Amino acid sequence: RKRQRYVEKDGKCNVQHGNVRETYRYLTDIFTTLVDLKWRFSLLIFILAYALTWLFFGLIWWVIAYSRGDLEHLGDHSWTPWTPCVNNLNGFVSAFLFSIETETTIGYGHRVITDTCPEGIVLLLLQAILGSMVNAFMVGCMFVKISQPNKRAETLVFSSHAVVSLRDDRLCLMFRVGDLRDSHIVEASIRAKLIQSKQTQEGEFIPLDQTDLSVGFETGDDRLFLVSPLIISHEIDERSPFWDVSRGQLERDDFEIVVILEGMVEATG
Repeated sequence: RKRQRYVEKDGKCNVQHGNVRETYRYLTDIFTTLVDLKWRFSLLIFILAYALTWLFFGLIWWVIAYSRGDLEHLGDHSWTPWTPCVNNLNGFVSAFLFSIETETTIGYGHRVITDTCPEGIVLLLLQAILGSMVNAFMVGCMFVKISQPNKRAETLVFSSHAVVSLRDDRLCLMFRVGDLRDSHIVEASIRAKLIQSKQTQEGEFIPLDQTDLSVGFETGDDRLFLVSPLIISHEIDERSPFWDVSRGQLERDDFEIVVILEGMVEATG
């Protein structure tokens, strides 16, 4: 029969959080929230962060030019020439372009701030500092999102089925894992969890209870040298949760075994 999985085959947890009232907690850790967003939302926020910053400072540059009267002296060829705050700034579009040039440090040279505008100098320093902060934050989010190990896990292959059989005259639950890439997983370790609802002796029902399955923690066999495919074995002894389970009960019971492989990617760290 079709059973609902706790963890899908691609590693995604099939759990939805409901009745979460304190949603402000996601905003207190905004960096992790942005990293966890889907790519389309992350790219949208990435574009908006830069576009809105450029528009905001472009508007302030235009307000400074307008309040000083720089726009009224455009083309003024009198004997007392007017010194604007920003040379060749003749409207909002040019103020927006100057904002982009300032924050991205392009510096075309056609529009340049003069030394007769103290408020412009303060704004220039403020935009340079905030622009660096926006760059560090957004580029950091993109880098962490790109370097997530989700795609690397596609080349880690587990066997389609687990088997129970005798090995060295001991009953064992076994499965196989292998790495398709030439770049190895450094300090790889593996562990297994049995996910099953249970009822305690006091009558308490515990849904989705997690129990460790020993895959060699005592002997160090859980630390893998994953160069070639390896067979991972769990011995069914007195300490195993499968010790009192018959073959028929094994087919009827509703449980799931989740295997977790951890390590560092040799190529990227």
